[in-house]
Amino acid sequence: MVLMLPKANVELNLCRDAEASGSLEPDSTGHVWALETLETTRALGRSLARELPRGAILLLSGPLGAGKTSLVQGLAEGLGITEPITSPTFALAQHYPQGTPQLVHLDLYRLEHPAAADELFLQEEEEARAAGALMAVEWPERLGLDLLEAWRLELIYQDEGRLAQLTTPRKASA
Repeated sequence: MVLMLPKANVELNLCRDAEASGSLEPDSTGHVWALETLETTRALGRSLARELPRGAILLLSGPLGAGKTSLVQGLAEGLGITEPITSPTFALAQHYPQGTPQLVHLDLYRLEHPAAADELFLQEEEEARAAGALMAVEWPERLGLDLLEAWRLELIYQDEGRLAQLTTPRKASA
């Protein structure tokens, strides 16, 4: 993976070996970026939209206000979606079919029981897979499922900004 992260310009290549550049700090579990503003968070989303494989599932973890929805706004921009992206906290799921690929955005915050979160996720995942959509899931810790094929991005506060750590999918044992 190659990354350059000046202010609001992020460049990724998830297919290459890790290489330190800009704010990238490779470690044993993934890659870490320092995100100074919400615009740099959206820029990371735009880059991920270009680099994640078609049909990927991206699990977004972090406390309230950490930038999960801002990252999804960047994903949407990177997929060519022009309509406003808001957190689907009350709707639980939003579909954006005009993206290339399409985007499915889930927010599991209000679902306290893993069975309810799992049911919604599995229903939306089936639709997303059929469409080849990118699926972004906020609050995946509500799930009871172990999603080995999912990409994971954790956003945490640090100093005046945030850190984002991307972990690639884990493969099931053969």
